[in-house]
Amino acid sequence: MPIKEKLKNLTTQPGVYQMLDKQGLVIYVGKAKNLKKRVSSYFSKTHQDDKTRVLVINIQDFDVVITDTETQALLLENELIKQHKPRYNILLKDAKSYPYICVSNDKHPRVGFYRGTRNEKYQYFGPYPSAHIVRNSLTLLKKIFKVRQCANATYRSRSRACLEYQIGLCSAPCVNKISNEDYRQDVNMMRLFLSGKGAQTLDNISQKMQNASKNQDFELAAHLRDQMIGLRTIQEQHSSQTMGDIDVISIATQDGIHAVEILFVRSGKQIGQECIFPQHAKGKDAEVVLSAFLPLYYLGKDTPKQLLLSNKLVDKKLIASALSTQIIDAPQKDKRHFLKIATLTAQENLKQHLISKFTKRTQLQQLQKTLNLKTLPNTMECFDISHTMGEATVASCVVFEKGLPRVKQYRQFNISNITPGDDYAAMNQAVFRRYSRLLKEQKTLPDVVFIDGGLGQLNQAIMVMDSIGIESIQLVGVAKGEGRKAGLETLIMVKDGKTKKINLPPHDQALMLINHIRDESHRFAIKNHRQKRGKKRTTSVLEGIPGVGKLRRMALLNYFGGLQEVQKASRDEIAKVEGISQALADKIAEKLKNKI
Repeated sequence: MPIKEKLKNLTTQPGVYQMLDKQGLVIYVGKAKNLKKRVSSYFSKTHQDDKTRVLVINIQDFDVVITDTETQALLLENELIKQHKPRYNILLKDAKSYPYICVSNDKHPRVGFYRGTRNEKYQYFGPYPSAHIVRNSLTLLKKIFKVRQCANATYRSRSRACLEYQIGLCSAPCVNKISNEDYRQDVNMMRLFLSGKGAQTLDNISQKMQNASKNQDFELAAHLRDQMIGLRTIQEQHSSQTMGDIDVISIATQDGIHAVEILFVRSGKQIGQECIFPQHAKGKDAEVVLSAFLPLYYLGKDTPKQLLLSNKLVDKKLIASALSTQIIDAPQKDKRHFLKIATLTAQENLKQHLISKFTKRTQLQQLQKTLNLKTLPNTMECFDISHTMGEATVASCVVFEKGLPRVKQYRQFNISNITPGDDYAAMNQAVFRRYSRLLKEQKTLPDVVFIDGGLGQLNQAIMVMDSIGIESIQLVGVAKGEGRKAGLETLIMVKDGKTKKINLPPHDQALMLINHIRDESHRFAIKNHRQKRGKKRTTSVLEGIPGVGKLRRMALLNYFGGLQEVQKASRDEIAKVEGISQALADKIAEKLKNKI
């Protein structure tokens, strides 16, 4: 779907967006309070920053992940940047942008704020969204657990308890005001709490608060109430980081079409997502689709310990047993927000999918009208030629069905036995090889074939079709416009010996679809050409000589000291190399002579 069409229907909720290039690689990750407003801003104004201008030029598509809050978007953005390392993001070597709570491994462990390269001997909890949240958490932890937060230099130099002890914020292990065992228990309780296992601590504080209230000690009860609220705040901020490995699966349904969104959560952090539109599921209940989807998707894979589902399944126990996992359909609070993210993202992806289907049908209808076809063009193909000054010539053939690419059906042709740089001959050879084979195998022919090029390339395709007896395919040339600018292409058709040229407005739906097909064929051709050229330039001339394998090639190069010296050597000199006969030496000398 064109980016402008996608932007019109984009959600206004908070989330994270990922900008993609032609190869589908993530080149930029960003967060937004309003996704529609933020993403649209990249394409609706002129940017002063050179880096942003270059970024926008390279954007071919974008994906979004919807979150419940801006804080969640901030944390997810951080994880995706570390995962993809996008070329236009500011990257940090060790994720130093986010703060942690750190517990040292000293005799009397210290708890404190930490940001930077982590020490394997210490224990870290986080990351947290901001330094402010960490410092507030540390203040609350100090009130509840009384674990020291002073620097080691201060701790070692104490001869009497400091003010922190006097006001009840530290148990003063530095001057033995608490036994080593009791202090270790306090530290372990704090670690358990930070690890998401602090339910017992909260219950104890709640019980103390109730007892204080019964004894009419309202000041203590209020103090304990504030402590409990503080601990719940810390737990809420940190619980999602300690969930372990889990896949969160939500299904959205509209007009009989289903979208299954999968969030991959590892060690409490979302590391990626995937959206799948199951086929042959139209009109079926969401629960039925999920029951069929889960075994197909997970059998044979490493299934995480838990699967969190948006719907209750009748055969839940059977599927859980088959996949050796736990299926959760009624999540607790710490997991619920991930399910909400999955549900919102599934709904957004389904909306975009339905709009895309509608847009594709509109484009096909417009193309049918433009080309004066009797029926909708269900299958279309496009050819393009790529080479570098005649070197490593390849032809690409891409296949589209119902306006969408079918990558598995793409074909490439290595062009040989032509004059280097002869695009006409290359097009003739590619078209002949493609459709003579389809005829031989009695496969279905496309409705429309686009030829990337002008009248010359189109005439070559027409000659081939006439020679093999194909009349049912509509051939269309796509000539580049003035300055090779997209949207200024000319469509060329030949009928009854007469040439017809069609120029469409830049935003015409038919032309946008043609450009998509043409650009895809161009991308595929360039990719294959570069691979062939790179392989040719890194392959020794000796490898193409029959009878010269790896061992003989190495023997020749070692004996003469390099390929240039081999080329200069005479037949008799080559024959002196171990394993090279006189007949093979004659063959090598002849081949190398022709290469010079």
